[in-house]
Amino acid sequence: MSGTLHLTVTTPAQILVESGDVVAVRAEDQSGSFGILPGHADLLTVLVPSVLRWRTADGAARFCAVRGGVFTVASGRDVAIACREGVVGDSLEELEAKVRAARTQELEADRKARVEQIRMHALAVRQLVRYLRPNPAPAAPIEREAAS
Repeated sequence: MSGTLHLTVTTPAQILVESGDVVAVRAEDQSGSFGILPGHADLLTVLVPSVLRWRTADGAARFCAVRGGVFTVASGRDVAIACREGVVGDSLEELEAKVRAARTQELEADRKARVEQIRMHALAVRQLVRYLRPNPAPAAPIEREAAS
């Protein structure tokens, strides 16, 4: 039995963590928090949105916030987490700041998308009203309205 774990945390777009000197991992599924040490039995579970914690052989603690995911242990050594989104940090304070920044950016992008959707809907309604009027006045081309 080896004294370390090989930890991999991935998203569909990138590998967030690839480390072969991990001595302990803590994660959380629907039943609660659990820990993994070298030699652990094979395991497959679904993670809830939480913070993964692991300790390297030199004693350093690392963290990764995930929005859920699939957690597997294979051969008592290979720990793999596949998640949709993850943010890695060296301290909880740094991780919290990164998560807050990412959440703010996500909310701003959602707000901009809603504004654009409402603008396009209003433009479509105006065009329909012009088309359905009994004596329509000459309508301005769509390009001019879209630019304003």
